[in-house]
Amino acid sequence: MNTHASVVVIGGGVMGTSIAYHLAAAGVRDVLLVERDELAAGSTSKAAGGVRAQFSDELNIQLGARSLEAFARFGEEIGHDIGLRRVGYLFLLSTPEDVDSFEAGVRLQNALGVPSRLIGPAEAGRLSPLIRTDGLLAAAFSPDDGHCTPEAVVHGYAAAARSCGARILRHTAVTGIERQGSAVTAVQTTLGRITTDTVICAAGAWSKAVGAMAGVDLPVQPLRRQIAVTEPVPGLPPDLPMTIDFSSTLYFHAEGPGLLVGMSDPDERPGFATDAHDRWIPRLADAMQRRAPALLDLRRTGGWAGLYEVTPDHNALIGEASSVSRFLYATGFSGHGFLQGPAVGEVVRDLYLGRVPFVDVAPLSADRFAADAPRPEVNRV
Repeated sequence: MNTHASVVVIGGGVMGTSIAYHLAAAGVRDVLLVERDELAAGSTSKAAGGVRAQFSDELNIQLGARSLEAFARFGEEIGHDIGLRRVGYLFLLSTPEDVDSFEAGVRLQNALGVPSRLIGPAEAGRLSPLIRTDGLLAAAFSPDDGHCTPEAVVHGYAAAARSCGARILRHTAVTGIERQGSAVTAVQTTLGRITTDTVICAAGAWSKAVGAMAGVDLPVQPLRRQIAVTEPVPGLPPDLPMTIDFSSTLYFHAEGPGLLVGMSDPDERPGFATDAHDRWIPRLADAMQRRAPALLDLRRTGGWAGLYEVTPDHNALIGEASSVSRFLYATGFSGHGFLQGPAVGEVVRDLYLGRVPFVDVAPLSADRFAADAPRPEVNRV
């Protein structure tokens, strides 16, 4: 093993592989990505695969829109089919407060070039015929959004990174980060010591521990989320949008001939548990009964549990540590990390190279919490 790298990227999910690719494609030599398991084995492989630019935060809108552009040209640029289906995202709104919030969001999105719009219940029902529109006040829809296959994105970026000269070590855990004063000098792994002056943390739900190795506080908590997959649905519309009942967080989209279904569980507590259980099913059934009763008749054929990486304001941590040279991070995406992977890879590349990124991510610095300057993202699922 080459025991030196110019930069060590920790984490082999969408963030880590995107960063490694963007660095290597920019000509950075000796890029090394370290993953303790298989690529995409963490949260990325457990993601629902949604891609969107419908957010309430200007930075998230820009990161989402930039990533949508990258996903659209992924096959041509990276050479991998990621199963992109731009069928749109449909947010169902049942309270006046949510309608007001999304109306403001649509205005901001439109100002930034996102073609989202508010629609009425009847149009929402035509777009997503599995829903019940009783009690629905409005919906927000953007045709540019959609979903794709997370693992395909990771393996596409990994192959492209290797072709540009990056190295990837799988089944290699990081056990420590060495410093001399405030400067990073090496990364300790289960395969040995790697000298480097730069570490980039893209370790998702495990980022807090990685940050602690370098003396950097990354306030990220793991939180289990579950997904169910259903049997084939006869007559499923080919352009069924990713549909989200915003008040309950119930969501579904086409997954092969069936549906992928999920929602948040307010009873879930932070932790690294990823075993699937049925305690969330009664709440899921209640949400289906109110908004999509047709789903109740579908048999579950599979499912899984994965980890969200949650920050106190449910927004990402992107930046470079001010107290340690050089420790960069891209983590804490609180459920929208997969869809921002391409754009964040660009941003971190530019931060590493001392360039000005296409968007100013300074407000997403981990230091914002110490400065009492949280940046909450309202439009989350």
